[in-house]
Amino acid sequence: MSAIVLDGVETAAAIKAEAGVELQRLRAAGVVPGLAVLLVGDDPASAVYVRNKTRSCEELGVRHETKRLPAGASTAEVAKVVEELNRRPEIHGILVQLPLPRGVDAERVLDLVDPAKDVDGFHPENVGRLVQKRPRFVPCTPAGIMELLHRRGIPVRGTRAVVVGRSDIVGKPMGLLLLHADATVTWAHSRTPDLVAVTREADLLVVAAGRPGLVRREHVRPGAVVIDVGMNRIERAEDARQLLEPARFRDFERRGHALVGDVHFPEVKEVASVITPVPRGVGPLTIAMLLKNTIRAARGAQGPADPGRVDSSYPLD
Repeated sequence: MSAIVLDGVETAAAIKAEAGVELQRLRAAGVVPGLAVLLVGDDPASAVYVRNKTRSCEELGVRHETKRLPAGASTAEVAKVVEELNRRPEIHGILVQLPLPRGVDAERVLDLVDPAKDVDGFHPENVGRLVQKRPRFVPCTPAGIMELLHRRGIPVRGTRAVVVGRSDIVGKPMGLLLLHADATVTWAHSRTPDLVAVTREADLLVVAAGRPGLVRREHVRPGAVVIDVGMNRIERAEDARQLLEPARFRDFERRGHALVGDVHFPEVKEVASVITPVPRGVGPLTIAMLLKNTIRAARGAQGPADPGRVDSSYPLD
């Protein structure tokens, strides 16, 4: 058996197309959604993410700007930029690119973002709304995964789901969305004893642990659906030989690096029924949902709306 590979690019394109229709409605009313990205420091991965996000904004027609601060910026300097963006009416969405440098208090900075412009869904108010199943903005990666599952006809209700990872960005909101969709959810993490025993219970396994190739064949129940959220750059040939299929290994030899997930793709695709690849899996969905959230924020800024209504194809009840 070899798993069906879910290419996230196709689903992301569908989400962007739908967002584009809403964007044209807003433009007809004289509103151009605006997204501001705050990038602090010179982390190479963050710079790539920001370029991808701004490129997608340009393709769709969302106004965008990037605010850059040096790695040595203080918390107060970063906070000042956030507060300025909060005051600007033409900016509907604010994204603080994580991780922030060590010297910056990330919690304080994220708390300062206007909840109505918090298109990443990280503000405590928006987290609380998600817990109560009346979200304003759903964090982009978990929301994209739910869209992928729903649009590809993969059932969630009644399944046993395991989420490996407990970050505020992916693991925690992912588990909540699955719970709201009537899955029975277990969170696992780096301190979970006998991880194999826990993950093998899953009909649906979502892996967001930040460790390349963590989940292997023995972790997966035959026929399970496996969603790989990991995005890890590898540069050692010994890692590449273990984690990459032959065609990708040849590409690694040319480039000297490759991106891999938290799932050992060559092994797990032989036991899972469905699997997402890295790259071209979850990553494109994250950016599509960011654009969708930005357009939603622009619409909400035009007048009173139910802050608990999320325009998504997947059910929240």
